[in-house]
Amino acid sequence: MIFNSFEFIFLFLPLVFLLYFLLNRWHFTAAKVWLLLSSLFFYGYWNPIYLPLMLISLVINFVIGSYLGKDSPEGRRKIILTIGIIFNVLLLGYFKYYDFFVENINYVFQTDIELKNLLLPLAISFYTFQQIAYLVDSYRKETSEYNFLNYGLFVTFFPQLIAGPIVHHSEVMEQFEKAENRRIQSRNIAVGLFIFSIGLFKKVAIADTFAVWANQGYSMADSLTFVDSWMTTLAYTFQLYFDFSGYSDMAIGIGLLFNIHLPRNFFSPYKAKSIQDFWRRWHITLSRFLTQYIYIPLGGNRHGKFRTYLNIFIIFLISGFWHGAGWTFVVWGILHGVASMINRAWTLSGRKMPGLLAWFLTFTFVHVAWVFFRAPDMETAWNVLGSMIGLNGVLLPKDFVHALHLPLGSQTLFHFELGAPFIEVLMWTVAIMMLVLLGKNSIQLRDEFKPKLWIAAAAAVMFIYCTVQLQKVSEFLYFNF
Repeated sequence: MIFNSFEFIFLFLPLVFLLYFLLNRWHFTAAKVWLLLSSLFFYGYWNPIYLPLMLISLVINFVIGSYLGKDSPEGRRKIILTIGIIFNVLLLGYFKYYDFFVENINYVFQTDIELKNLLLPLAISFYTFQQIAYLVDSYRKETSEYNFLNYGLFVTFFPQLIAGPIVHHSEVMEQFEKAENRRIQSRNIAVGLFIFSIGLFKKVAIADTFAVWANQGYSMADSLTFVDSWMTTLAYTFQLYFDFSGYSDMAIGIGLLFNIHLPRNFFSPYKAKSIQDFWRRWHITLSRFLTQYIYIPLGGNRHGKFRTYLNIFIIFLISGFWHGAGWTFVVWGILHGVASMINRAWTLSGRKMPGLLAWFLTFTFVHVAWVFFRAPDMETAWNVLGSMIGLNGVLLPKDFVHALHLPLGSQTLFHFELGAPFIEVLMWTVAIMMLVLLGKNSIQLRDEFKPKLWIAAAAAVMFIYCTVQLQKVSEFLYFNF
């Protein structure tokens, strides 16, 4: 089940919401059981075959976390923590990376090990990281005496279950216990519906529009020329942002309906003026996890320059590999790791860069690096990058030349083949770029929210438009990660 579907918006969500607050009037524990069961149904609706895997993971991690939270011999606790982390890493590694490693072993050693062609369990990358963080905090004695019901809600709460944000136990578990959260709060409903409508509009109206052009362009990567390669890659740059941030907005909005405040995950990342600034704004909860549970335990910046730069490189390499089992993701992570090391060296040197130039270099780097993130293989990535520097020719679309009445010969023209006239794609790209750079993001709009008629009207227009388009349902990109 996905957020942008009729069954979710008009059946599942209203039913879960109404029964949750009705049960809260009778018995709070019954309400939480209902929410947990609803979340498990939400997860299993897509493919029930992996629901037992999630339940096994929940039980094992809860048992290990409960042991780590008690007073036991330090040596034994370290061993149990190590076992717990290895269990989670192996679970993720088997389903997500088995075929990747086997393919590379077969290539290097000329073996013929059979691939398993495993179907990636939905959300395994997200709930694995959440549970690893819980185990580490339990070992540090930073968790409370949570029961299994609260723990299960922390991991499976359906708004954030499938594609984040990656929540921390301290952020949500206590919220389920607060008495004031057990009753309907009109302001949270108003803000939640407003933010949900923004997220739905981001996905349906913007991301899915750019998806058509991005998919078309990458499907013909070997024949792209200079102009359409840039239109293709910009289309994906905006598709990815509005798709993923749209999901996060919808998750935050749905959480508010249940009086649960989920952490922000995006904060205008394409306004960033450095790579470090970008990662403070993009997939914020992933950056937080990598910093708190990998970078700092590795030593952070406490052991000299070499170790600091090495640690930076390691977390971005892990980030790339976490996103997908493929060399394109590894290269993407390496690129961001190297860029982050350069950014740190530049900052420590005390040099300054004009703001506009800093933004341009940052956005261009992020945009180019997304080519590896999107490309299905390295060959496609190199083809697209080659087109972007003009190796396949620098030609202008015919409709663009004719519209501007430019006196150019036919040998300098080509047919634009990204599913729409070039002028239309260009106008969309410019308009969305202006929105990204000049507009307020959804978190700012949430924090400044005031119940006004025009805001309600705007949310209603976005919602109605999107519901009309729901027959064109498409998956969220981060379901694949």
